[in-house]
Amino acid sequence: MIIPGRWFRGISTVGLGVVFLAAIATQSFALAQTWGAASWVPGAATAVVLCALALMRHREPAWTAAVGLVVTALAVLVPLLPGTRFPAGLGPAVALGLAVLTGSAVRLLPMVRAGAVASAGLLVIAVQFAVRPPSAVPAIAAAAWLVSVGVGLALRRYDGRAKAAAEEVRRAERLALARELHDIVAHHITGMLIQAQAAHVVARRAPEKVSDSLSEIETAGSEAMAAMRRVVGLLRDTDDAAAASPGPEGLSALVERFSRQGPHVRLSAPDDDTDWPPEVTSTVYRIVQEALTNVLRHARHARAIDVTVGHDTEAVTVEVTDDALPNSARPHHRGGYGLIGMRERVETLGGSLCAGPQPGGGWSVRATLPVPAKEPG
Repeated sequence: MIIPGRWFRGISTVGLGVVFLAAIATQSFALAQTWGAASWVPGAATAVVLCALALMRHREPAWTAAVGLVVTALAVLVPLLPGTRFPAGLGPAVALGLAVLTGSAVRLLPMVRAGAVASAGLLVIAVQFAVRPPSAVPAIAAAAWLVSVGVGLALRRYDGRAKAAAEEVRRAERLALARELHDIVAHHITGMLIQAQAAHVVARRAPEKVSDSLSEIETAGSEAMAAMRRVVGLLRDTDDAAAASPGPEGLSALVERFSRQGPHVRLSAPDDDTDWPPEVTSTVYRIVQEALTNVLRHARHARAIDVTVGHDTEAVTVEVTDDALPNSARPHHRGGYGLIGMRERVETLGGSLCAGPQPGGGWSVRATLPVPAKEPG
């Protein structure tokens, strides 16, 4: 399974590490030239600790920020002790590490903690200004702090909007799932009513066959309960769901509508009565719908799309592939919130979903959904 977000975070961490190393090397060289050969060691050690904490900020933003502030404060205060001849530790590399920790805390932590971290960082810089003659070093630290707070607030606002958009999608999907639950219950209860009416007729004409009719009603009730438990499980365990949609026969209409405005779609789906559970049927439909929509949005250069739906006694598989060129523009989160919701829904049903580029070009979305065995009465 390809998860572009992790790749992006890994690449950004490596890039930030390279920037940190360059800053530490530059700071150490400047200190050695100005204060002597051994003067760069304390500053370099402080910078290494701060930068290492900054690289681990995503795991524990509060803990790394707190430790980073303590180390920075010591770097500023220890050189003030009588008898020490080391330069103040708030050099450019230290300021850069502190800025990254501050920006991450402002973005990720609750508002009170984020404000405390930002205020503590500003206090350390103010102490540097107060105890040292005016120079470019504390000015650089102040500018880095200001930029980090601004970037952290901007990213915090962006995250809030993204979270609100995701919650809106989840709310709409849960309402759709509630409608699906109604349809499932209505379908099974209608069948049970018909069988109960038939049992009355059988009781008058052939009383010895009434037990068979009652067994059929019991089986239908068990299937209804199993279906309701699975769908209610989606409401309890996930934040995303999918609306009720037609079965395999409805995929033809979906493909036909899509082909009118997008690339040609080749559909391969079973023609017989599949008798899948309703939640599996609707999930297959919505996976195909979401995948085709993403092709239309992000891979308009695709010339053909293959939709393949297969099944056996244990599982249903659905795969959607296109033939867009490898260099076609595709954002990291091509599937958006819809495909993320589909992945959570598929995993809740006990299946798996993979989405990513194909070796020879194009994009593939493949899902496997287990077909639950009918529960005994």
